[in-house]
Order: sequence, then C-alpha cells, then structure tokens
Amino acid sequence: MKLKKSQIVSDVYKIPQLRFEDESRSSLTSFAGLVIYQALFGRMKIKQRLQTCFRHIPSGRIYTFARTFLWLVVHLLLGYRRLRDRDYYADDPLVLRTLGLTKLPDTSTISRTLAKIDPPAVENLRQLSREIVLDRLCQENLARVTLDFDGSVLSTSRHAEGTAIGYNKKKKGARSYYPLFCTVAQTGQIFDLHHRPGNVHDSNGARPFIVACLDEVRSRLPGVKLESRIDSAFFSEKQLLSLALQRVEFTASVPFERFPKLKGRIENRRRWHRIDDVWSYFECDWKPESWLIGFRILVIRQKKAKPTQGPLQLDLFEPKSHEYQYQVIVTNKTSLARSVMEFHHGRGSQEGIFAETKSFCQMEYIPVRTLCGNQTYCLAAVMVHNLTRELQMQANGRSERTNSKRRNLWGFETLNTVRQRLLRRAGRLIRPQGCLTLVTAASRVVREQFNKYLSI
Repeated sequence: MKLKKSQIVSDVYKIPQLRFEDESRSSLTSFAGLVIYQALFGRMKIKQRLQTCFRHIPSGRIYTFARTFLWLVVHLLLGYRRLRDRDYYADDPLVLRTLGLTKLPDTSTISRTLAKIDPPAVENLRQLSREIVLDRLCQENLARVTLDFDGSVLSTSRHAEGTAIGYNKKKKGARSYYPLFCTVAQTGQIFDLHHRPGNVHDSNGARPFIVACLDEVRSRLPGVKLESRIDSAFFSEKQLLSLALQRVEFTASVPFERFPKLKGRIENRRRWHRIDDVWSYFECDWKPESWLIGFRILVIRQKKAKPTQGPLQLDLFEPKSHEYQYQVIVTNKTSLARSVMEFHHGRGSQEGIFAETKSFCQMEYIPVRTLCGNQTYCLAAVMVHNLTRELQMQANGRSERTNSKRRNLWGFETLNTVRQRLLRRAGRLIRPQGCLTLVTAASRVVREQFNKYLSI
C-alpha cells in the first residue's frame, strides 16, 4: 500500500526534557542482551570452574579472585577497556545479576586483586581456557584438527613487569609482550598462549609449547588426525622432526635469506608445473647442508596481477622477478601440490583472530604493572573471544564438509556485531505476579535471535 508523505514525515522541533533515574531503583539496564551470556555461563558452569582456579589462594574477602575475573570477562564483553570504565555501568542491575553481586568492586579493589594473582592461578586459568576449547572439539567428533602457531605483539606505553623493547613495526621503541598463540582453525578459537617479553625471537620457547599443545589435544582426542602450520621463524630441523615424530602433518615456510643456494636453484628453474592461471610449482630434493634428514620441498610461484615496472632491484637472498613472487614450503604431507599450497595459505585466518581479539576483546591493553595481572587480563580477553565463538557454535549448525584451507566450520559473527545487535539493548527488570521478567523493545529479527540463543 502506498503511503502519503504526511503519513510518514513528521516535523519535530521540541527537545524533550531529560530526567535521570537511579538504575538500582528503576531496574533499567543498558545491556539486556547480557542475559544470553548469563545463560551460557550457567550451562558451562563458568562460575564454579573459575572457583577451582583460585582454590589454592586463601581468600577471606568478599570480592574473591573468581568473582573479580568473571567481572573482567563481563567488562570486556560489554566493550570496555580500562578498569575505571566500570563507573559507567556500576549500578546496572543485569550486570550485577550476571555476576551474583549487589555492588561492583571499586577500581582500586580490582587493581589490587589483579596484582595479587600468582603464577599457579594463571596456569589454572590457561588450563580452563584449554578445556573450554577441548570440550567443543570432543562434542564435534572431528576427523582432523588443525593447530596454527604464531606470535603477536602487545604494546604498552608504561613500564610493566616482564615487558621489553623489541621488534615492533607499528610502535617502534615501545615496551611490549610477545606471546606465542596456538589457534584451532576449525573453530576459530585460541587454544593456548605462551607469554613472553617483547624482545625474544618467534621461536623462543616454541618447541616445548607446541609439544604440550599437541599432547593435550591428543590426550582428549586420541583418534584425531593432527595438522599444524607454522611460518619461517619456526623453520628448524629439530622443530620439524619433532612434529614428524608426533605423527603431525605439517607445512612450514622456508626462509630464503638463510639459503642463497636455494635461491639459485629457483632462478635457474625453467620448467614449472601449472596449478592454475596464477600459481605454478616444482618439487626438489633440497635440504640445508647441516640437516641429517630432509622433507618434501614445494617451490611455489605466483603471477603478479601487475608486473613490476622500471629497473629491478636485485636481492642477494630472495628471488626477484618482474612477473612472479616466490615461496617455498616444506611439508610431510603427501597430497597434491594444490592441496598443500591451499592448506598452508589457510593459516592467514589466524591474523583475523588476532585482529578481532585485539580490537573487540581489548587483548592488546596492558592494565596493571604486575606480570601475573597482565597475563590474567590477556587470558580474560582470550576467554571472551572463545566464549563468543562457543555461544554461536551452540546455536548454529556447522558445515558438514571442510576444505583444503581449513576455514572455520561455522559462519561466525564478530563480538562487535553481537555486541551492537544484541548486547547493547535497553531493558527493564520487572516482577509481574512475582515472576522476574526482562522487558525490552525488539524487532522481529532481534526477537528471533534472542529466542535462538536462549532456547539452547
């Protein structure tokens, strides 16, 4: 039915008067969608599992370590960054109900609590984070699990315990942490992290960390086939041999700058096998002279969309060409070259996980000066990311088939999307006939989303 302009357009001039109400008395909430996560915490028994993480620390305080950590998870879920930002929702009734409190702790109380967290508590939180991911993998009964390993810089302008000045192309000269992460390609979750100062090489402490991650996954999923993808920073005989001995199918980038002879073999190559219009390859039996054992080597070249113009700046180590870019992959996979190449290139999705966790879960923020406090904050950000993915996996079905790049098996929305569409919705808690009810205005689409997540 066609409507008239007068039925749609309204001339409004008057500005309404503004009246502020005490949220604790009016039962108004700005985060009605938090009820979805409250139900998720109940299904996964998050509060009880957090209590076991801090059981070894004697606590006669009202605001226990477990409650403070749960507050930190909720704080990051709502999109806040600094600890003092709790002042903007201190009296929100739904936040208080989710935490099981009638009053939020002060910023100073939170800061002191984080400063008193010890290394065993941090290890317990890491274990809980791993268990959340493993529980999901066990439920899905996957035939193969792909673990990717890479480091990411967490910068700060302050002097915090355990930070150091290292390579940081975005903030040169800034102190930072440089944790090593293990992510699961199928679920898009962060399985574990190894916290390190910012002045270490990518491979520092990598081998025992990688072995521990693989062993833990295999202990819970004994029949699963494990895969791993690593970049050139982890290229070493000991690392690759360790993966092979653990029956892990792997791919790794080969650093050209360390092997000038390999560069010569690539430049002198005349016959390349076609993959498609862009990619071509050849295989060779090369290995570093100091290695006792070799693996399959694939040399890949990519045709540039726009050839390089002007004179070519020769490089002593890496092959240079007007038309092609080159890459070398070492692997123990026996599948076709196309499959190996696409599998290795699929590790780029890990950068998306880092970007999302830093931007929307505030993982990059360094809140306090103590190492364990900052590690706890980082683990809270990781848990927020993992729980958001878990919420969507519980509500939505996964794809029945994987692909050679090992993309996520679910169509995930970012935390920012969930936050804008569902979390940040005004509502009111009322008790008609003694029944606690959350009232919020919602369109048909929003109503369907709420019902989907609450009916799991």
